[in-house]
Amino acid sequence: MEMNREPSGQDREALVEKLEELHSSAFTWALHCCYGNRTEAEDVLQMVYLKILTEAARYDGRSTLKTWLYGVIRCTAREAHRRIARRLRLLHTWWSVRAEAQGPMAPELMHETEVREYLKKLLAALSSRQREVIELVFYHDLTLEQAAAVMGISIGSVRVHYERGKENLRRRLGRSEEQYDRARRGKNQAAF
Repeated sequence: MEMNREPSGQDREALVEKLEELHSSAFTWALHCCYGNRTEAEDVLQMVYLKILTEAARYDGRSTLKTWLYGVIRCTAREAHRRIARRLRLLHTWWSVRAEAQGPMAPELMHETEVREYLKKLLAALSSRQREVIELVFYHDLTLEQAAAVMGISIGSVRVHYERGKENLRRRLGRSEEQYDRARRGKNQAAF
């Protein structure tokens, strides 16, 4: 689909149809770009669609539509983040208070929540580039080439961040498994 020229009604319909197909993964990427803030992700995605439909952002066919869309989402999220940084701090405070007010959870939910939080901490410990590459490749099913285009960096740089990110996760997971085994052995010995 060539979008350099004046779009016809048919081109516009085809674009809207493809955007609808990509909406779920686009929202997940927007959520990542907005640091997990669902409301901001919705706002960013709405701004992206508005940019596309008003032709402030034009698809020129140099990459896949998905890669281009992710790049527009990333740039729009950065713009929005700069404008509302203060609001994010207030929202973070609100979420913290809300989580404390929810009280104790059932054991099986607590374990799942603990695992999810632990994985979030592991990812947060990576550099921003490593984390972004890992999330694009594993959570959004992009190739390294597509991730490079979304991030606006070279493929070589993406490969380095990807490999280092995986190695850092392996190392951290290995350490935590050893600590878990030691703690478990200690509890078992105390029971006898």
